Amino acid sequence: MTSTAGVHPARPAPVLWVALAVGTALVASVLAAATATSALVGTATIRSGMTAAGVACVGLTLVGVLLPLGPIRTRGEAREVVRVQAVADRVLVVVAGSWLVLVLLAVMFGSAGAVGRPVDEVGAGEMLRWATLLSAGRGTVLTAGCAAVVLGCAILRLRDPDRVQVRIPLIASVLGILTPAVTGHTGSDPDHQLAVLAVAIHAGAAALWVGGLGALLVLLARSRALLDAALPRFSRLAVVCMVAVGLTGVLSATLRVGSWNALVTTGYGWLVVAKFALLLLLAGLGGLTRRRLQTRRTPVLRWAGVEVALMAAALGLAAALTQTA
Repeated sequence: MTSTAGVHPARPAPVLWVALAVGTALVASVLAAATATSALVGTATIRSGMTAAGVACVGLTLVGVLLPLGPIRTRGEAREVVRVQAVADRVLVVVAGSWLVLVLLAVMFGSAGAVGRPVDEVGAGEMLRWATLLSAGRGTVLTAGCAAVVLGCAILRLRDPDRVQVRIPLIASVLGILTPAVTGHTGSDPDHQLAVLAVAIHAGAAALWVGGLGALLVLLARSRALLDAALPRFSRLAVVCMVAVGLTGVLSATLRVGSWNALVTTGYGWLVVAKFALLLLLAGLGGLTRRRLQTRRTPVLRWAGVEVALMAAALGLAAALTQTA
């Protein structure tokens, strides 16, 4: 898996991926809950938006870790590495800022859902109590802190890329993805410690897998030399992430669903089945892309773009699962 010869430099549409994730979360949440209250719709939309923004931050910073890609053979390649990293930092400022805004909105809708009233009828005191007394609220506040760290690092890197190592916002991005997951439904699971560990590994591996592939396609689609070097390295990471996502997903579902019958009789079970089906499709597409890279067959980016679209739908289902009893 050392070449992307013949790759067509078509640029993917990340806005469509985000729209797919948000739309999937919204539809899945409404269907699973069999109701469409304003708090449910708002929370599902914001939660999926948060997830998409956080995963994008993980991907943008992961690209920075993958670059530079070993010895730079020409000055042109060196300039291309610098250009790609600069673009990633500029986009990171926008995405991290959007992530922070969405997290603050999540505080409003989360507190409204907790007290059972519309958002415009919830006072500042009730929001403060939700954000400080409940585990879900504290997790959301921690996510806001992580998003603020990523935003601050991105702004500093725009001024001086050497001032802040890109690994710092990468770690903050991953932590921001983990906190809502580990402070959600896992708090009520019978085996609390095992459930928290499983969902943490699941969320972190999924963010690295989805965000990394999406960012590589968007940032390196028109740079064949960097794409040739980055895809094989990322492929090894993606295999580990895919296995981790699959194993921890099965474990988490076993802990929460409780019985095979619940998979087809509850809204939560339906979402688990749909997400598992998407994972199987992703595994098949990943294997197909890997074989095409090894045999230098084309097109590669087209298949990878379809893979990211399925990943976006899976993220939407994951966001819906966090809001489903």
